[in-house]
Order: sequence, then structure tokens, then C-alpha cells
Amino acid sequence: MIEGGRLPTLAAPRVALRWLTEADVEALYAIFSDPAVMRYWSTPPMSDIAQARSLVADIHDAFRTRRLFQWGVARLEDDRIVGTCTLFAINEQQGRAEVGYALGHEYWGRGYMNEALTALVDFAFGKLAMRRLEADVDPRNAGSVRAVERLGFRREGLLRERWKVNDELQDSMVLGLLSHEWRNS
Repeated sequence: MIEGGRLPTLAAPRVALRWLTEADVEALYAIFSDPAVMRYWSTPPMSDIAQARSLVADIHDAFRTRRLFQWGVARLEDDRIVGTCTLFAINEQQGRAEVGYALGHEYWGRGYMNEALTALVDFAFGKLAMRRLEADVDPRNAGSVRAVERLGFRREGLLRERWKVNDELQDSMVLGLLSHEWRNS
């Protein structure tokens, strides 16, 4: 698994997946308080910067117990956090994990998330020796579906009315990618 007290930095052409710190709280709040970013999320947008501060603490705590690995997606040009990439529901024994990701609205359509997710998948199938990765995406979120399908994830099922957020019922599309499919793509 991962040794040490923090996540390793993962390199991509224009972004790096790196450890989140207190200095990133404002950037995280800008991302997770944006209704456009959170439209298809399983939780409502943040309403207070203290929630972003708590998120950083929760990320560090979850890493210490190896329950969740969440990186900040930082642009190489200025080290600004523009999003996050996450591995969660990590099951070493079964060799599977789920992926999650969020990108600030102003950065959509620039290819940053494709680069970040490629680095994340390489790490999961390489260093962590995962066999299977899954993504849970609201099927109405066409951009997010395209993001993981571009990497080779396949649609595997629809979970109807899986989430209730702000009194709205949301379906979940489950997509999966196997390690041998990644190596052969």
C-alpha cells in the first residue's frame, strides 16, 4: 500500500495530484460551494468555509486510517488547486476501489480532469495493484460520464433513486474498469 504520513504526488502533463493542506481551504471552498460543480453530487454545496477546513481535516484523518485517498488537483503553472481526485471504498483484499472527482467550474473543458484521472488510474492499478475501479455518476452528468468513459470505464448498471439531495431523487450510473482493460487500452 502506501508508506509514510502523506500521499505521494502524482505527475501529469499540466497538473499534479498532491497532498491538500490548510493553504488550500479557500480553493476547496470555491469548488465545493459552487452549485454548478455540486449539481450532481451526493451532498449539497458547502455553505461555510469552515466546511472546507473540516474537509481537509477529514481527508487527513481518512488517509491515516487508509480509508480514503484524496488528492488536490493542482495546476503546474501556479500550484492552484482546481479540483480533487479520490480513491475511496478501498478494499485491498478484493483489489477494488471507487474513484471520485470534482473540478472547479471555470476549469471545465480544458482536459485537466482527464490528465488527473489518468494519473490516478495508473497509480491505482500500478502502485496499489487494484484489480477493479468503479465510478458512481449521475447519468444526467454527461461531462462526468464522458470523463470516465474516455479512460475505458464501461457502463455496468443503473441504481434508481440512489441519492436524495436537497429533496431531489438522483439515479446513479455505475461504471467499471478492470486492470487488464487499462493495460490493453
